[in-house]
Amino acid sequence: MTDLTAQLVARIAANGPLTIAEYMAEALLHPTLGYYTTRDPLGAAGDFTTAPEISQMFGEMLGLALAQSWLDRGAPTPFTLAELGPGRGTLMADILRATRAVPGFHEAAQISLVEASPTLRAKQRTLLGENIAWLDSVGQLPEQPLFLVANEFFDALPIRQYQRSATGWRERLVGAQDDTLIFGLSPELPPEYFEQRREDTTEGQIIETCAAGAAVAEEIGARIKDHGGVAFIVDYGDWHSLGDTFQAIANHTHVDPLSIPGKADLTAHVDFEALANAAPCAHSRLTPQGVFLERLGITARAQTLASQLAGPSLDSHIAAHRRLTHPEEMGNLFKVLALYPAGASPPPGCET
Repeated sequence: MTDLTAQLVARIAANGPLTIAEYMAEALLHPTLGYYTTRDPLGAAGDFTTAPEISQMFGEMLGLALAQSWLDRGAPTPFTLAELGPGRGTLMADILRATRAVPGFHEAAQISLVEASPTLRAKQRTLLGENIAWLDSVGQLPEQPLFLVANEFFDALPIRQYQRSATGWRERLVGAQDDTLIFGLSPELPPEYFEQRREDTTEGQIIETCAAGAAVAEEIGARIKDHGGVAFIVDYGDWHSLGDTFQAIANHTHVDPLSIPGKADLTAHVDFEALANAAPCAHSRLTPQGVFLERLGITARAQTLASQLAGPSLDSHIAAHRRLTHPEEMGNLFKVLALYPAGASPPPGCET
């Protein structure tokens, strides 16, 4: 039993079961025992590896797409260059390196990083320097043109799950039995809950909602609607939520989501339809990551880099390109949704 398990069991005994959203918030962001607040989870020594850690090419492609979008929208000055959940700062470092030759881009950019983890903020500061604004929430983003990237940010936001019953819906909750956390179900919810989802579900199926994700998308979309810009959201998921996607990873291995709270990463697939509907601006068609990167020219970039490599370094480079783009690896699992002003053309790599 982890220390956080003991605290959660006591809380449940005193106040009743937790929603999955409440459980995720505690497991990930508890001030002293939360997963993100106490560690660097990335890389071989951590629990998972994200696209920027696999290859510099991922950040380079996104950086050039952001810069081209900035030029296409009249090169506004100043503008906010933002990242949500920037990890070690690797992606932003690659974006800045790829765009340093774009006239005026760095001079106009005001960098904002939305990061909850003190541990990761320290790593970002070491890599990127001090000329950056660290924010606790997207609501603190400046009211000016916004050019933003969110890679594997929305998948870690707290979700709630609802299971279809014979006559309606019951919420899936986290309870306790003999000092062990277990899943259970709430009493029947009022009949009007999720009436629109009765057409595409059957008894026993689960749907997921993410109020926090919708709120973030609404905030980003409002900045873009009012001031212009573009946002690239890259994550795993699909257009429409259906099924139980709540999962935990520790040491690069899937584990029971309730087994070691505070010591495993908790995520769920992103419902991109909900994000698009929440944003008060235009959105692109949902695009597989592999297709998106190929449209931006990742293969040509890979070939240029490969010409300077040999032996194990070349083998590793080829494997990284495949991992990012191949349909059987990250190429189809991860998707890209772009947000941009109504009436404008979609940004590079994306289509309407």
